[in-house]
Amino acid sequence: MPRPDRTRLGAYGAAALCVAYGSMKLAQALGATALADKDPLPPEARARLLARDPMFVASHWALAGAAVAGVIVALLALRPWSGSVPRRLLMGICWTVGIFMIARSVGVLGFGVIGDATLLTGLRPPPPEHAALARELAWWDLLLWSPFFLLWGTCWTVTGWRLRRT
Repeated sequence: MPRPDRTRLGAYGAAALCVAYGSMKLAQALGATALADKDPLPPEARARLLARDPMFVASHWALAGAAVAGVIVALLALRPWSGSVPRRLLMGICWTVGIFMIARSVGVLGFGVIGDATLLTGLRPPPPEHAALARELAWWDLLLWSPFFLLWGTCWTVTGWRLRRT
């Protein structure tokens, strides 16, 4: 009996995390506030988000739609009927999304472990008028969002690696 292809877990993980993230964004687009106040945003943008500014509502709808597209891409990477979509295109999408998410989790894009750690250790002082909020959001990002994006990005890169091998 052949050994199961463990790299398939990457695609299933990417799809499951797309569902989780997309569900949260859809709920927020519909008016829920779960975790909305934990987004690592500047205070002005955070206030607009919590006030349900139309731009932020629209962005939640767009992110929910992108999550649906992510589920489709992840499942296309697994199925034989994905032959209608060029493998190189799927591989490029998986690698690009995966690297972007890993970069976000590490802190290359400003958020992530590096940015949070420098703020929490005092190497990068928070804005004095929002110091407590900045520290709270850094903790949320360090303990929730960065690991989430690291896991999600890893799932996407494993899926891209699997497509390269097949």
